[in-house]
Amino acid sequence: MRIFTLGIVLAVMVATPSMAAGTTPAPQAPERPTLKKVVSPVLKKALKKPTRQVTVIAHRGASGYRPEHTLAAYQLAIEQGADVIEPDLVSTSDGVLVARHENEISGTTDVADRPEFADRRTTKTIDGRPVTGWFTEDFTLVELRTLRAVERLPELRPGNTLYDGRFQVPTFDEIIELARSESRRKGRTIGIAPETKHPTYFTEIGLDLTPPLLRSLRRVGWDHPRSPVLVQSFETTNLRELSRISRVPLLQLTSATGAPYDLVKAGDPTTYADIMSPKGLREVARYADWVGPEKNSIIPRDAQGRLTSPSPVVRDAHRAGLRVSVYTVRNENQFLPTELRSSANPAEQGDVRAELFAFFDAGVDAVFADFPDTAVKARKAHRSLRPVPAR
Repeated sequence: MRIFTLGIVLAVMVATPSMAAGTTPAPQAPERPTLKKVVSPVLKKALKKPTRQVTVIAHRGASGYRPEHTLAAYQLAIEQGADVIEPDLVSTSDGVLVARHENEISGTTDVADRPEFADRRTTKTIDGRPVTGWFTEDFTLVELRTLRAVERLPELRPGNTLYDGRFQVPTFDEIIELARSESRRKGRTIGIAPETKHPTYFTEIGLDLTPPLLRSLRRVGWDHPRSPVLVQSFETTNLRELSRISRVPLLQLTSATGAPYDLVKAGDPTTYADIMSPKGLREVARYADWVGPEKNSIIPRDAQGRLTSPSPVVRDAHRAGLRVSVYTVRNENQFLPTELRSSANPAEQGDVRAELFAFFDAGVDAVFADFPDTAVKARKAHRSLRPVPAR
């Protein structure tokens, strides 16, 4: 089993006062209550030594504060204390891996405002669905670098639009170098969690994502079980291939609905629900180290959108030998359970710390967060957790 780890540290135990036992207690004095008798079960649990770690993964960087998948977003995430930064990887026409949420880039760059690329607008079938726009695989890296990033959710994050037009689309190699240089500067390991987007599609058009991914990792010596890397995919075939040719840690992403596209295309009826069953998780453990369910798979919501009790997914994954990440924790009301929203305004921020605590209590090993500073502060405030150490 490959293990993705950022190291081990000693936590400080919270000392509790001890009772001095007198040999001849005065008969008239009432019995003094001991700590054991007066402390509630919740407080007793809080006084225990923190026993586990939760890794904070900056989802597309600090995407709550800067346009996603920019070096500025990744840099800010590191400054906010994130343990890992996450780039989604797609390919240019000349086979260079770059960070974009999707290969269709009209929502994350200013390409629609560039008349020189107007004729590149087209409709393609991506994972069985028609998509219209501009696609990274129709641009060389040189051409793509003339574009500038824009905020993908301007209605929810209008403050981020102040940065529209300032930043280029980064390459995977640039993100690796940022993580390495910041690790040296800060004296702690900054990991990366690249997600391969639409691997079946890119393989079919002759731009397999796996070879350039491994070249980049091997160039810096990050192709071994203890590498600060976690390669993700919603598909299974490319992760199985990677497990055969590399020892880099792997994470199988799942969704609350649907099925991996590679299996759909192959006529395999296996769904994400099947993958998250005890049997399915044991199979995942044959080729991956982590499983990454959507939030609702870990703690379902009721018909009113409120959190319910945790599902058995975390327990079953741990029994299979897998670690568990959960995606994606966001601060805005639109993404929160109804009982944790601060108002009817979807863009206002609600009680995200309570949601994070719920997932910490459910036993997850990592959280993907758009606002890494919030997750880092919540981890620090949660008494059962210890920080991910420097290494």
